[in-house]
Amino acid sequence: MSKLQGKVAYVTGSGRGIGRSVALKLASEGAKLVINDLDAAPAEETVATIKSMGGDAIAVPGSVTEEGFAERFINSGIETFGAVDVIVNNAGYTWDALVHKMSDEQFDAMLDVHLKAPFRIIRAASGFIRGAAEKEAAEGREVFRKIVNISSIAGIGGNAGQINYSSAKSGILGMTKTMAKEWGRHKVNVNCVAFGFIRTRLTEATNEKKTIVVEGNEVGIGIPEKLVAGMEMMIPLGRAGTAEEAADGVYLFCAPESNYISGQTLIVGGGLVI
Repeated sequence: MSKLQGKVAYVTGSGRGIGRSVALKLASEGAKLVINDLDAAPAEETVATIKSMGGDAIAVPGSVTEEGFAERFINSGIETFGAVDVIVNNAGYTWDALVHKMSDEQFDAMLDVHLKAPFRIIRAASGFIRGAAEKEAAEGREVFRKIVNISSIAGIGGNAGQINYSSAKSGILGMTKTMAKEWGRHKVNVNCVAFGFIRTRLTEATNEKKTIVVEGNEVGIGIPEKLVAGMEMMIPLGRAGTAEEAADGVYLFCAPESNYISGQTLIVGGGLVI
């Protein structure tokens, strides 16, 4: 039997890359999905893929940093599927610069998407989770729910040119430990996955200058090929990870086997230790 049968999972940034792979992994284990992406088209494409697998999903597109998004995201899933069982706070991007070149806007943008947005989503889900947990406790039942926050090895060891991103990803570690203590009595396992070098469109090896526009800001993507080669030499397993391998790490904290694990950070980085 699928291990997440009957569960409802919410995954931000799941129209592309790692988030999409997480959503497909959870769907393959029987979960119903609430899909989010900044753009509607990739979110709807992920929904279509899940339905073609025999699963069920809805799309709630939009920026996780928008006022009211968290409530809309959570309430859409409750109205459609009636539950909140798993939350994966995955959405994000990088906007790099050395400290002397970084603006307040650039710094704040990373805190907003990587730290404030997960806080708002957890808060938006609190009413349902607390109410359901109290009812289950009164009935003498233990029902475990899962929150998986996404960090990075940059949030553990820092990274030159990413004072904004590293600060936000470090902050998510504190959020994870705090929520594990605050919601343990509600049977919520709150854990964190810190990714190493994972190949996505944001980290592809390229010597071309490539950019994307995120909420009106032009942001560079891609890593020079020589730098990628050097990074992979530092990884004990000898290569960058795939989006599917990253998703497997997230799944570990969504599965029933993690019911007595909380407040932990798992590095999914091919053995790279910072």
